[in-house]
Amino acid sequence: MTENTARLDHVVLWVRDPIAAAGFYEKAVGLEPVRLADFSVGEVPFPSVRVNEETILDLMPFAMAERMTMLPGAAEASGHPVNHVCLSLPADDFAALRSRLEEQSVPMTDLSHDSFGARGLARRSFYFRDPDGNVFEARHYD
Repeated sequence: MTENTARLDHVVLWVRDPIAAAGFYEKAVGLEPVRLADFSVGEVPFPSVRVNEETILDLMPFAMAERMTMLPGAAEASGHPVNHVCLSLPADDFAALRSRLEEQSVPMTDLSHDSFGARGLARRSFYFRDPDGNVFEARHYD
């Protein structure tokens, strides 16, 4: 693998209901909510969920799209979907995620094998959607 100091800090997902989305990511995906209480009382504009110590998913309400003025044209691009976000997990956590999604009746694809990613070929992977239609891939390399 290439040595690189860059890390993925966060991905912003557009959601209809950030509290419900945080609940989905906590219960079905197993990610820890961040700033959920602060969001609930109006102290911050959006909550997040923690993927690992370096990466979070921000759960941005669709209502914030009109405030995306950091670059010309950003507001018009707001809310456009990402193809998918991939979560790489150890094999045990991969199996636990699949079980939690099944318990929550979240539709999933069949397992795929040997799909290419940042660390080479993943042994197994599958896709699922969150309640807002964001597509995720889960995989493991070990």
